[in-house]
This record gives sequence, structure tokens and C-alpha cells, in this order.
Amino acid sequence: MGKKRDLVVEVVGIRGYCPVYQVGDTFTIGEGFMLTSGSPVCMHSLASLMPYYVALSAGVSPAELGLAREGEVAYLQCLDPCELTKGGTVVFSVKRGHRTVSPVRSRQKQGQRAKKGTP
Repeated sequence: MGKKRDLVVEVVGIRGYCPVYQVGDTFTIGEGFMLTSGSPVCMHSLASLMPYYVALSAGVSPAELGLAREGEVAYLQCLDPCELTKGGTVVFSVKRGHRTVSPVRSRQKQGQRAKKGTP
């Protein structure tokens, strides 16, 4: 395995309601260990990534890890079973790339979402 590269994690789907993420949100795990984000990151998502992030950043194929059928994009989901908790199960794509983060959402917009209870 070579030098560890950045991983770009992107929200690609949400089943139910997630109070943290919106589809298209991203965060980065830099050099195999540094979390970078312009907006909140949910602990459930980190728990899902923990078993795989070192191997993926070192270049292990997502298919070898059982995280994809083919290609260089891994797919994971958070641990929230939305059907039982009325929460949201978030699906993430994970790929090697350059550091990038979602623009920071305004606090006002986040507050409006929380009051309405909608994504």
C-alpha cells in the first residue's frame, strides 16, 4: 500500500428524515486520519466509516472490501434504522480524491429546518 490519500465522503441518499445531512453534503478524511468539514458531521456516519477508512485511503479496492460491485467508489450507510426510530438512514459514497467540503450552511437555515422538522 502506498501513501494514504484523501477520502471524499458524499451523502447520496437519505431514507426517512436526517437532522444533520442533506443529499450532496460532503466531508473529507485527509491523509487517512484528518476529518475536515464545513458543516456538522454525525457520529453515526463516523461509526460506519471506521472499519474501512484506512484501507480505502491506502488504495484497497472498494470491491475487495465488499463495499461496491466494481469501480473505485465505496458505498456505506449510517447506523440509524429509520423504520424503527423515525430518523433517517443516510447512504454515503466514499472515493479517493482531493480535499473538499460542502459550503457552511447558514445557522439561520439550519434553525428553520429544525423548527419545521423537514429535510
